[in-house]
Amino acid sequence: MKYLEKHPMIMIVIGIIGISLSAIFVKYSQAPSAVTAAYRLLWTVLLMSPVVFLNRQFRLELLSLDRSTVTLCIVSGIFLALHFTLWFESLKHTSVASSTTIVCTEVIWVALGFCVFLKGKLSIRSLIAIAITLAGSVLIAWSDSSSGGSHLYGDILALTAAIAVAVYTLIGRVARTSTSTTVYTYLVYLASAATLVLMTFLQGHSLTGHGPSGVIVGLLLSIFSTILGHSIFSWCLKFLSPAFVSASKLCEPVVAAVFAVFLFHEIPGMMQIIGGAVILGGVIYYSRIENQS
Repeated sequence: MKYLEKHPMIMIVIGIIGISLSAIFVKYSQAPSAVTAAYRLLWTVLLMSPVVFLNRQFRLELLSLDRSTVTLCIVSGIFLALHFTLWFESLKHTSVASSTTIVCTEVIWVALGFCVFLKGKLSIRSLIAIAITLAGSVLIAWSDSSSGGSHLYGDILALTAAIAVAVYTLIGRVARTSTSTTVYTYLVYLASAATLVLMTFLQGHSLTGHGPSGVIVGLLLSIFSTILGHSIFSWCLKFLSPAFVSASKLCEPVVAAVFAVFLFHEIPGMMQIIGGAVILGGVIYYSRIENQS
């Protein structure tokens, strides 16, 4: 472990690969989107439960949470469930490159939500970064709309998924002021798993009868994308700057698109590439502004 602490870039690379595999795994699932997402969260809760309940500090914190914090965690989990369902569904209609790049606009929607709901302020430079990012989204949508099929519908779902995860992030900013990361994420994942199971039944589906792909993909998403992905980035914050860690996550659309070229023969068009570059440029520009402030 000390070797990795001295060389955190190794963990950054593992984290990038982990989150980049999310879209790839989802493509292999034959189950409905809500079912695949439910299995991801159920596996995550199952793997996290020993960590939470075998640690006395976490157990005591969990039992001492006030009602408002628990409510925030539940609402946050509901929006996380919506994010996963919408994003997984978008991957059935549009390319990995388009979907993952549009979902990366989350940080922009967080900025707008922070300004509108948490009384934050946006500078002129921040507004320029937001405009650049939205322009890139329009370019991708324009490219996909002209390619026929349901690509544009998939892009809209990905955009909605980005907004949903932005709401989840904003609620987390409030709830995390009095809660540890482990307890907060455990409650959120638990609420999200329950929401996804309920959504599955409301859509007339069952958690079984879809073959082993949903269960296996859910497990792979839990291990690689959650534990070896997002959790590693949280660990890296101890050794690297938040700005660098955030920027590293933006490698996801690029790496995922490369995987998709070889695995699914999804070769992005020139307009998609330009739109994706514009989006990533806008997000990187905004991240630098955020870091400076």
